[in-house]
Amino acid sequence: MQTYVNIENQLTSMNRQLKKILLVLTVTLLFSSTIVAQKVAVKTNLLYGGTATPNLQLEFGLSKKSTLDVGAGFNWFDFSDNKKFKHLLVQPEYRYWFCESFNGHFFGVHAHGAQFNVGNWDIPVGRLDTFKDRRYEGHLFGGGLSWGYQWVVSPRWNFEVNLGGGYARIDYTEYCGKECGSPISSGKHNYWGVTRAGLSIVYFIK
Repeated sequence: MQTYVNIENQLTSMNRQLKKILLVLTVTLLFSSTIVAQKVAVKTNLLYGGTATPNLQLEFGLSKKSTLDVGAGFNWFDFSDNKKFKHLLVQPEYRYWFCESFNGHFFGVHAHGAQFNVGNWDIPVGRLDTFKDRRYEGHLFGGGLSWGYQWVVSPRWNFEVNLGGGYARIDYTEYCGKECGSPISSGKHNYWGVTRAGLSIVYFIK
């Protein structure tokens, strides 16, 4: 009975946080749609895609030296041995370009929100080794700063490099590994570190 109640509470919490994330994305897109964009680009992050996460970004030109990038990634796959990297991430970013929009260096300020269910991965690197026999469910929010560069390949195509760092407030519930589905503990964690990294293909639709 207690396990059922815990599962029900987790589902309720996940649903609530998912609604918040979708609300942020909707408001951002509605705001973006009111802008008479000089250019609109659709992008995919190859580095992020390497984690088996489909992702898509839209970048709107705001002025000669500023753009708004709105990105999301969604991983719903089940892997062998109960490995999980399920998550929904939304990350909008305002960018200031030193030369001109979509060309050269830029400085960005971003926010992020995510819902996650991750665990049972053997990654012997720093704090990531905690995922070997544990699974974590929860949500996070935060923000950060980034630097990036875009190369003009053709009138329709660019290539982008982006790296950023910042803060994330993580609320999680910890579960034991592959055999047990019962929660062990719950807590909060203040993360400081890399919050954004990308190697992206850019295509201009406008």
